[in-house]
Parts: sequence; structure tokens; C-alpha cells
Amino acid sequence: MLLLALGESEAATVLKHLDAKVVQRLGTAMAQLKQASREEVTEVVGEFVTTMDRQADIKIGSEDYIRKVLTDALGNEKANGIIDRILVGRKSKGLDVLKWMDPRAIAEVIRLEHPQILAIVIAYLDPDMSAKVLTELPAWLQSEVLMRIAQLEGVHPTALSRLDETIEKQIAGKGASVSANLGGPKSAASILNFMPAAAVEELRKVDEAMAQKLQDLMFVFDDMGKIDDKGIQAVLREVDSARLVVALKGAAPSLVQHFLKNMSQRAGEMLKDDLDSRGPVRLSEVEAAQKEILAITRKLADAGSLMLGNSGGEAYV
Repeated sequence: MLLLALGESEAATVLKHLDAKVVQRLGTAMAQLKQASREEVTEVVGEFVTTMDRQADIKIGSEDYIRKVLTDALGNEKANGIIDRILVGRKSKGLDVLKWMDPRAIAEVIRLEHPQILAIVIAYLDPDMSAKVLTELPAWLQSEVLMRIAQLEGVHPTALSRLDETIEKQIAGKGASVSANLGGPKSAASILNFMPAAAVEELRKVDEAMAQKLQDLMFVFDDMGKIDDKGIQAVLREVDSARLVVALKGAAPSLVQHFLKNMSQRAGEMLKDDLDSRGPVRLSEVEAAQKEILAITRKLADAGSLMLGNSGGEAYV
């Protein structure tokens, strides 16, 4: 609503400073906004002005400062990936352009590269995008790339710089020198979370031990039952009720109950009625809804709003 109120030129200027995912979400929301009253627009713009008035003019751009603040706030393990994504993302050109491309187009750009190159590029993308790009590749190559991602222990700055230059020459222009801690078992498991269940079985044919290790690190929809009440309540605030109904079709009664007990009595009764009255739903639709909710859950976990638990009960995010 704010961007629409600003006007075409100003909105375009703002959007240039946002990443691909945010732009896509905003674009969808703007397209869905059919009308807004003068009072609503005035309220939104007023809230924005009030918020801006509270902001101090702080211009600290030091990488050391950013690294220290995030590490102090999040701890070394959790902060590392976020820090690298922020600092590398600011500098990277060729690799960063991929985030704006269609998964099929990305696959076309990189499909002839060596599997190790594919692993580095795919590990650089967000897990959901990585999964979509992988599904555009042959099944045998998917397993090979996932294995290499799981075995990655970082990428030398020079190698990543050359890769960045190569990618940019293909799609954008010049390259830039960057470095990042990419890959590892957790990275591969995050990607697998967004892929069909068959992907794990294909990987098992290549390396049984690694497949089991990644499966242990994966967080699937059934694991939502291990999230505490406060965490489930946070998820419910972000999830569309209609998508929740689809996601819970065929779910274990204990998982359904876990959601119900964290809803108001009225909302719980409506959910039960919807589940009872909803006819058969395609498995693909159920899995798609579950993946949407899992994506929301992971974002909340990354923001520190809840804690995810693996099958061994050890918390991880």
C-alpha cells in the first residue's frame, strides 16, 4: 500500500534496493491489492512517517562492525551463514544475478559445468531456489551435486572470484572477488527439505551413510510436532488457515492436535470442521502446502522466533 501511494517512479527506486525474494513478494501483494480507502492509505503513510522520525541517522558500514554485532547476537555457528550472505551478497555480481532468474534458466546456464561447479553455485542460492534448480537437472546428477554440497568445507576466495567472473560473463558482465563458507551437510539437508522425498532415496543409492546423515538433519512436516507451544503459535500467526487445512490432510492425529491446542476454541472448531468437510486432496497439493508452512517455520527459526528440533532432540536452526 505504501509503495502504491508513493507512485511509480519512487516505488521503482525503493524496489531497486531490495532483494529478489522481497520484490517478488511485494509485487504479488501489490497485484492482489484491489482497492484501499483514503483513511487506510493515510494511516499506512502516517505510520511510515512516524517510524522514520524515530530512526537515528546512523551510517556504519564497516564489515568488521557487522560481523561483530551479528556474531555477538547470534553466536558463531548461526551467524556465519548470515554474515557471509550479507557481506558476499553486497559484492558479488554474477552469482547474485542468478537469484533473480527462473530456476530453469539457471539450470540452462550451469548444466554443462563440472558437478563441483554446480555444487558451489547451487550452495550459494537459497535452499528453496537450490531445490528448484536441482530438479531441472537429471536425477543422477542431482545426487552427485548433493553429495558434493554436503562435502564442501568452504570455497577459496580465488576460486569463487573466478566462478563469479565466469557466471557474470555469461549473464551480466564483469566479476568480483568474494569469499564464502558454502556447503556442508546442513546446507545439503536444507536443500533436500524442498525436494521430493524420492531425492533422499536416490542419494542413498550413491552413499548410504551420507544419505542417512542428511536425513537426520532434515526437518520435515511431521517434526512440527516437536516445536513447543510458543513456536507453533508463532507459526499459526503467519500461516494461511486454508493452506493449513490442506497441509494437515492425512497428518497424524497427534500433529493435528498439536496445532489445535494452540488455537482459540473458535478457530480450532473451524479447523476441525474444515478438515472433516474437505474432500480428498491430491498428495502433491498436500506436500506443496506442507512445504510452504515449513518454509515459514524455517524463516521464523532463522529470526529466533522459535526453535526447530531434530529426531535426536537436539535443537538446531
